[in-house]
Amino acid sequence: MLSRVLADIILVVHIAYVAYVMFGQLAIMIGWPLGWRWIRNPWFRITHLLAILIVVAEVFAEIQCPLTVWERDLRGGEDARSFMARVHEALTFAPGDEGLFNAICIVLGSLVVLTIFVVPPRFRRKPVPAPSSEPAEAAR
Repeated sequence: MLSRVLADIILVVHIAYVAYVMFGQLAIMIGWPLGWRWIRNPWFRITHLLAILIVVAEVFAEIQCPLTVWERDLRGGEDARSFMARVHEALTFAPGDEGLFNAICIVLGSLVVLTIFVVPPRFRRKPVPAPSSEPAEAAR
């Protein structure tokens, strides 16, 4: 019972992770021409970039996502397919192709990297105080 609950929690985290990457990129693409300032937030952009780079690294290393592995193990190995293959099948009622998902991850990763340069994050700088024209002794 506990392992099923933990597997469901991992599933929710996995869905949130995928949604963050996909909808985050969609927000950047929509927000850029609309002038949304929040899409240039460095924390958002850096975490967004790292999230997709982890996925792309998994694709090139040919390893399954740890979240998929943990969920499968907690469910007793009942479904050996990847998370995205199961999502694809649930949405389209057709078996998912790992190669297609890997290609989509690489394309999305490339798009995220490209938008880092095209729509760069904005780092705020603290204003430098103007030098005083009075000598330090006179100010006391």
